This record gives sequence, C-alpha cells and structure tokens, in this order.
Amino acid sequence: MSVRRLAEEAVQPAGFAFSEENAAWAEATIRKYPEGRQQSAVIPLLMRAQDQDGWVTKAAIEHVAEMLDMPLIRVLEVATFYTQFQLNPVGTKAHVQVCGTTPCMLRGAEDLKSVCRKKIHSEQFHRNEAGTLSWEEVECLGACVNAPMVMIFEDTYEDLTPERLEEIIDLFEAGRRDEVNPGPQNGRHLSAPLGGLTSLTGDYDDLAAEQKREGAHGPANGSAPQGEGAGRSVSTPPSEAGRPDTESEQTDPTLPTPGAATDAKVDESVEDRESDELAAEGHKPGAGQEGGTRQGSTDAEEGNVPDEVDTKTSGNFRRAEAAAEDAVIPSGKHLDDAGGGQPSRLGEGETPTEVLTGRREGDLTEGERTETSDVRTGPGHADHFESEAEEATPERRPGDKPADLLDAPRGEKDDLKQIRGIGPVIEGKLNDLGVYHFWQIAEWRETELIWIDDYLNFRGRAVREQWIEQARGMRSGSAARPGEGEGEA
Repeated sequence: MSVRRLAEEAVQPAGFAFSEENAAWAEATIRKYPEGRQQSAVIPLLMRAQDQDGWVTKAAIEHVAEMLDMPLIRVLEVATFYTQFQLNPVGTKAHVQVCGTTPCMLRGAEDLKSVCRKKIHSEQFHRNEAGTLSWEEVECLGACVNAPMVMIFEDTYEDLTPERLEEIIDLFEAGRRDEVNPGPQNGRHLSAPLGGLTSLTGDYDDLAAEQKREGAHGPANGSAPQGEGAGRSVSTPPSEAGRPDTESEQTDPTLPTPGAATDAKVDESVEDRESDELAAEGHKPGAGQEGGTRQGSTDAEEGNVPDEVDTKTSGNFRRAEAAAEDAVIPSGKHLDDAGGGQPSRLGEGETPTEVLTGRREGDLTEGERTETSDVRTGPGHADHFESEAEEATPERRPGDKPADLLDAPRGEKDDLKQIRGIGPVIEGKLNDLGVYHFWQIAEWRETELIWIDDYLNFRGRAVREQWIEQARGMRSGSAARPGEGEGEA
C-alpha cells in the first residue's frame, strides 16, 4: 500500500465546520451508537466531511476528533488508511476514478487513462489548470460485466469508449452533468448480454397463451383424481422402512436404555422429567481430574497416594495449587496436611474460582463492561496539527556547534577522506556544513566534536576514532589558517 500523506499546508483551509444540515445529520449518526461506542462513527463523519468539501482536510480531521472526543492520531490513522478518503483537493466539477483491475484492463482501461492524461492532467491526483477536473486509477468498482468503466462522484459510467469518455468529461466541465445518464453508455440494459438476449426472447403474454391447458380449473394433467376430502391433511401411519430385523422389543428391559419395556406401565411424565434432568446436566464438564465439579471414575482410588508435593513451593503458586485441588477433589479425600506434603488451604473467605481466575465477586468480564479504564480526556481544543506559523521548539543537540565553520574553502580544500571514518558521503556533509580543512577539525574542542558526531548521527564514532588527533597529524599539508605563518622569514 502506498504512503498517503495530508496535502501541503499551502492548500489547507484555515478551519472546518459542518453545514447546518450536515451537523444535524452528524449528531443523529452519533446517537445511533451505544454509550461508550460513539467513536465508531468516525468513518461516516469523515465521509460526510468529504462530501461537503470534496476532500478531507486537516481542519476536518481535527473537527471530527473533537466531536467524537478522540485522540487526533486515531482519526488521522483512519483517514490515511482508507483510500476512499481524498487527502488532496480534487476537481470541483468532476473527479474521475478509472477502474484499472483485470477485467477493465482487458476491455480498454488503458485507453481511458490516456484520455484522462490528455483531457485533465498527465499525473494522477493533480487538477487541471482551472481546478475543475482531476482523476485517479482505482481498484475494482464492481461493474466487471460492463467493463471498462469509471466512477464520477457517486455514479458509474460503463461500457465506455475513449470517445464517449471525452464527451462525458466535456459535459461535466461545462456544468452539464445532468445530460449524462449513469450506467451503460452503449444502449445495453443494465448487465444484459452484450450480444443480446439468448433466452426468454418471446413476449410473455404470447407464451402464457400457448401454455393454456384444457380444464385449467381441474387437476393437473396426469395427476390422480381427487376424491372426497381433497385438500385436507391426511394422517399417515408410521413407516417401518429401515427398521432392523430383530426379535428384541424396541424397549426391551435388557437393553441399556432409560426407557421402559413396552408392557411396563410407567407414566410418560416421569420419563420426560428424567430426560429433562439429563439434558440440564449435559452442558457441565465431565467429572474427574479433568476439571469436573463432581467425583468421577477417573479420580484416584483410596490408598493410591500421588507423588509428594515439593515442600519448598510457596506464595501465589501454592494458593493456586490448593484452589485447583479443592475444585477437583472432594474434601473427604484430601491427604493429611500434617505431613507437610500438601500446600496450605485457601484463606478465609476465598473460593477456588476467585484464586484461579483472579476475579472477585462483582468483577465484570470484558463483555459486561460499559466503560473503559482509560479515562484520559479527548483532544478538546488542545490536540491539533502543528502549523508552520507556530513557533517550533528549537532543536537541541548535545555539545557545542563549532565556531570556525566557513562559507567557502580557503584556497584548495583538503581531502577529508584521509581521516579514518570519513568517506565520500560524510565528507560531502561536512563540506555542506562549512568544514573544508584539517586545521578546522584539529582546533575543535571535545564538545564541538560531540556536536559534529550527533549532527552526522555517528553514534560516537567520531569521538572513538579521534578525528581531532588525526587532523592534527595532517594539518601540516593543509591550507594555513588565516593569520597563521605571518611574520615568518
């Protein structure tokens, strides 16, 4: 996904406010969401702001963040992520979105893009000189059967040829968009076959007349005669198909089934009640060491003593272990704690569930909460984009900036690459800063070298490699410092 940035400051408006109609719509939209979930309205509000101004501005992002009491960065994340939001000004009369996905590409989308480059601008997201038209290539717009196609604002124009697209662009620029009907531009009805109908081509009335049957009010041709009681529900005896061929009774007492034999006289309500009880307990986990709530067949038999627990275990782990034991093993089967082999029992008032889950009575699960623990306020009036007009905090670097920087070299500049750690790129940066000669580096103080190291983002390398000492050994062949050598014979 390409990087999406906000438009330059020069084209950003000073402020934003919804129109009276849109403001009422925005308030109604926010009320649709439950308490604590109003921030979910961020996408509808940004879309409404785009519909009003044509694109999403910095001021609109700030305004939506303030309406929803959201941190500004959260709204900015949404606006820059979804490509449906235009972050740069678009044409005031038409913004043409050309579908460039495979079906449209195969049907001539490249020719449509060529028309946009010729009629609007050579580059996407740039307006024409009058600022009335702009264009971009987009992914599938969902009209593949009618390829190639474009979308202008909310309407699609399909089955296009380059000539027809030129006509449409001219009409929009002239303010005559009402003369252009959306949809197929070649006379096709919706998504009907391009070569015409291949089935159901006759007139329906003629087809219905040909299918009239004799005795239309009687039974259908070939159906059995209807006798007395036709139309009523008929009681059908149970089918015997598929039953096993066995002499055993269906509810024979020897079979392991909760039902009774056919000749037993048991009240059906009793059987129903037993079935209901079994169904009610069906959701519970199986008993035993796997975490059931009742003693099961998988529990340790009496006398089968498990391995002794490490007596050094202590703290929260011991409490959790005891809680797990109490949740599984009935109190009558606990080993004697006097031997020191078992962890201590739970504290007074504690239950196994509280210890194992860390929750107390009255604690809410995540789905039961209606408010968040993050009580920090939203942006209010303080959270906003930094403007170039605002005085920025001066950059603070460690050390001291060298005082002997030059606007131009004194004579021929030295080859600073002779200093270990300085390559062509670093030499260019030093020259741009005003460092050309060995004598400049040789006379730096340590604090000035630290400033240079931070400026070059060298992470201490300039200090470790002792640039000052290296430069002092090379300054003999360097251009002399101004005033140096004067008065010598």
